[in-house]
Amino acid sequence: MAPATPTESEENPYELLGISQEATDAEIRTAYRTRSLKVHPDRNRKDPKAAQKFHALTVASTLLLDPLRRLALDAQLRLAAAKKARFSAYDNKRKVLVTELEARERAFKKSRQEQEKQNAAREGENDRIKEAGRRMREEKEKRLGEMAREEVRVETDEDVSDKNAPPPLGPYDTTIRVKFTLSVFPSLTTAPALASHLKRFGEIDESAVVILIKPKKASKKKKSSAKDADEGAQGEEKVVNAAVPFSQIGAAFAVVSSGPTLREQGMEVSWAGGSEPPILQWLRDKGELGGKLKQSTPSAEPFDSVPGGDQWKEARKDEPQTAKFSTFPSTFPTSPLPEPASQPAKPTNVLDFESLTLLRLREAERARLEREILEAEARGEANLD
Repeated sequence: MAPATPTESEENPYELLGISQEATDAEIRTAYRTRSLKVHPDRNRKDPKAAQKFHALTVASTLLLDPLRRLALDAQLRLAAAKKARFSAYDNKRKVLVTELEARERAFKKSRQEQEKQNAAREGENDRIKEAGRRMREEKEKRLGEMAREEVRVETDEDVSDKNAPPPLGPYDTTIRVKFTLSVFPSLTTAPALASHLKRFGEIDESAVVILIKPKKASKKKKSSAKDADEGAQGEEKVVNAAVPFSQIGAAFAVVSSGPTLREQGMEVSWAGGSEPPILQWLRDKGELGGKLKQSTPSAEPFDSVPGGDQWKEARKDEPQTAKFSTFPSTFPTSPLPEPASQPAKPTNVLDFESLTLLRLREAERARLEREILEAEARGEANLD
């Protein structure tokens, strides 16, 4: 951009170069070289204004070497000289008035320029704020649209999942409670023996079978027969309570369904949780099972109401375990009930508390894996639908 024509507040280019208004182009170049060498910043490193002086000389020489701009400068200088001559002819009072008027004009011009700069800056800031607000509004509308679409999709998925997904499997849904007297089954005092007796219904996690042996509660009625007196003389009757976890809920369902037959043989079976698992009713609603199952005992008692059962329930929470624990099959087996084979008498195996706790913790992890498999199957069915 070409430098502006110097005003009265600026130094005269002719005076900067030390030449007259009648100087030729050659004289202007010579004067510029001579003076620029004296004020060059490389030769005057201690002078802080050396660069400013060198720049002023360069601007002055460029202006004077341009014919049109030099003509404009000469005309401006002539007008300034004429104005100065007129001003010198005024009396003192008029000189004061003219001086004050020019000062006010300069102040007004300066204030107007500053106001224009402020207005331009304000308009730029307003435009920037408007643009930022527009972008924020567009982003907000976009997020709201995405959230609305996501809510519709989630609601649709939940509706489909709620209608088709089976209820989750509980921690005791594959475990049954077995109760019998030791006199009827004297050999079923160990986990392997009890698992062998019930394995015809399905696979059993033998390591997680829990057996509790306790004395039978004495009857409040007085003994009125010789038979009762003989039993009392032989020793105190013992009752066995056991929790038997099956690998599949179908096997546990088959055992509980065969409860009347097992009760005739002297063994009572029921669900360890105290009630039928919800998954069975869901299967009935889907037409996979028949009528409602009746409990084999008059009152279904949760296994955790049995002495020691609450400890078994609490201990089955946290320990990690990697053993595979499958879910229920597509069809539920109904195993025949052959006469129980006579088992050789084995000594009672009483587990210490630490081993019993580890067994219960492993069962808790198996229950967790069951729930994860059920959830995966439910999601797979929902995607297929």
